[in-house]
Amino acid sequence: LCGVTGAQLELHYCLQALGEYFDQSHVALPNISKFFLHQALEERKAAEALMKYQQERGGHYCSKTIQKPNCDYAVGLMKALELAMVQWKTMLRYFEELYALSVENADPHSASTIKKQFIGPKIQKIKLMGDLLTNARRLDCSQDGRNSLGDYFMDRLQKEFRISIEPESSDHCSPCPPLQQCTGAAEGLQRPQRECSQHRNGIGPIYATIHCTTMLPQCNDGTGAKLKQGREGL
Repeated sequence: LCGVTGAQLELHYCLQALGEYFDQSHVALPNISKFFLHQALEERKAAEALMKYQQERGGHYCSKTIQKPNCDYAVGLMKALELAMVQWKTMLRYFEELYALSVENADPHSASTIKKQFIGPKIQKIKLMGDLLTNARRLDCSQDGRNSLGDYFMDRLQKEFRISIEPESSDHCSPCPPLQQCTGAAEGLQRPQRECSQHRNGIGPIYATIHCTTMLPQCNDGTGAKLKQGREGL
């Protein structure tokens, strides 16, 4: 478990370095940067979960020196995606070996935990990277560090690169309630009718005179009719 945890932390360091690279001013691919930083955070949480499980089973984590990630050559989107794909395939192989070791030593709890919490998510990530690589090849993304139009389209249009942005914006707003129809006495109200006698003759501005006609709601007790008669008497 110590060796697999160390490899998990190295993967986190590598993905974080890729995220920081795409956030630089001469690259300026913010969504791709946030995607790699989000993946790095998930790998760090997976490493912490593995260390916690090791402590629960009575073991102790043997710390090791985390080497500098070898991702200096990944200066383009294609290279970065290929590097991430190789790293996840390597981690999947480590967890499969750990799973086989748990089965061999008759430890079903460890085998079930490794399969559900670590092997399953790694398979989904490999599938995701395969899809992204296919779309990057279709758009002819750069491999030599020079930004291309394909990199820009991938950053702006690829749904997976925006997955860490959209949920945050949706948490701050809620859908407005639908408008309801008025009932009761408000149904008898009508909008004021605006007329302009001068505008009819083509003389003067349209807002010169406004003649309003107010319609009172009809009430069951005849109050509305009495008010209307009193108003006409005035």
